[in-house]
Amino acid sequence: MDYLPLFLNVRDQPCLVVGGGEVAARKIGLLLRAGARLTVIAPQVDAALAATLVEAGATVLPRKFASDDVQGQRLVIAATSDIAVNAAVSEAAQALNIPVNVVDQLDLCSAILPSIVDRSPLLIAISSGGNSPVLARMLKARIESLVPAAYGRLALLAGEFRQQVKARFAGFGQRRAFWERVLDGPAAELALAGNLDAARRELTQQIDARADTASLGEVYLVGAGPGDPDLMTFKALRLLQKADVVLYDRLVAPAILNMARADAERIYVGKARAQHTLRQQDINARLVTLAREGKRVVRLKGGDPFIFGRGGEEIETLAAEGIPFQVVPGITAASGCSCYSGIPLTHRDHAQSVRFVTGHLKNGSMDLPWAELVQPAQTVVIYMGLVGLPEICRQLIAHGRGADTPIALVERGTTPEQRVLVSTLAGLPDLVASENVRAPTLLIVGEVVGLRHKLAWFDGGRGSS
Repeated sequence: MDYLPLFLNVRDQPCLVVGGGEVAARKIGLLLRAGARLTVIAPQVDAALAATLVEAGATVLPRKFASDDVQGQRLVIAATSDIAVNAAVSEAAQALNIPVNVVDQLDLCSAILPSIVDRSPLLIAISSGGNSPVLARMLKARIESLVPAAYGRLALLAGEFRQQVKARFAGFGQRRAFWERVLDGPAAELALAGNLDAARRELTQQIDARADTASLGEVYLVGAGPGDPDLMTFKALRLLQKADVVLYDRLVAPAILNMARADAERIYVGKARAQHTLRQQDINARLVTLAREGKRVVRLKGGDPFIFGRGGEEIETLAAEGIPFQVVPGITAASGCSCYSGIPLTHRDHAQSVRFVTGHLKNGSMDLPWAELVQPAQTVVIYMGLVGLPEICRQLIAHGRGADTPIALVERGTTPEQRVLVSTLAGLPDLVASENVRAPTLLIVGEVVGLRHKLAWFDGGRGSS
């Protein structure tokens, strides 16, 4: 994070804008809306802007900037076309530790102004850290279409009752759970519809009823997908942001974990080959314990929870213990990695079926239905096959697959670090041995691999072979 997001109270506080043109006018408009006591310094001020400033009671000084103009200001903005003037404003403000923004000159800024979605008192700020203001404005437009203006009324309603709720519910967790129910319930719908009196009555009834007395929590078994955060489902994201506790494995990308609430507890329960942070039965027991403490728990798994993810084992325990749970499917690695590597799993000319298997070694061998995996017109996708790759290729050839059958290894699929190694059953083990390949990986075996050279559209940042 390059900048700390911060909302600054400038109501009735002295603020300075240096500049009197179109760019300055946009910044002046923001400051006036925020209630600032404004001074504008510029040799010339646009006529329409000057009229606005006079009407707002702002001070206009029609002259050049002097360094002592920044004295006593809460915020300073330089919005001139003169690079030297902008630099002088920045230097003077920073010498006194006054936040300064210089329009379109990031190197001179100690503060930047984001694009704003204004649903006062609800404000949403979007910033690219100065790298792409146009992108920030595009995101603003999208968010504006998703957040109705009525959300401001809802925020004001919550503010009216905040002290009552605080007095009624002693614990922070109780208050948060209460507000989450209210803001997703009938009182919120009434407020959004403009019926504030009815909304107040409904909210008062909910406070009196102490609707938060239920002690049992809930577990959400959530598929995080193969790595790209954009492949998360809406439901997965919504439940992740409601969770009090997140139990996650090693295949969950950090960018996805960061989507959880900042105050949510994060517990790593990942497993690597021959190294388990927690045994599966201990994970199951932890889910039960946390839910019985009244917490909303997300069990976050890479890919899909029900495809080589032991999700079935976990919810069997929850069901036996009477713990409420939901399961949210995710995009499994086979689907995500094949798409991002340009290898269709089925194709009318090459493969009419697809088989998912795990290549995880147990006691040095793999007990797989090899005779079924070498059938023609079939794609085989092998999860967790990196360590056993030489044995996998040897067995497929021994059971009838041609040594020249195409095979691809997808490393860290769907992420910027994705790499795809393409070879044959005979050649891939040696190719992988010569490369620094690291898990997670996925193997795709079959004639469809030959389509990659035509269909590859995403190679991440590491290239392919």
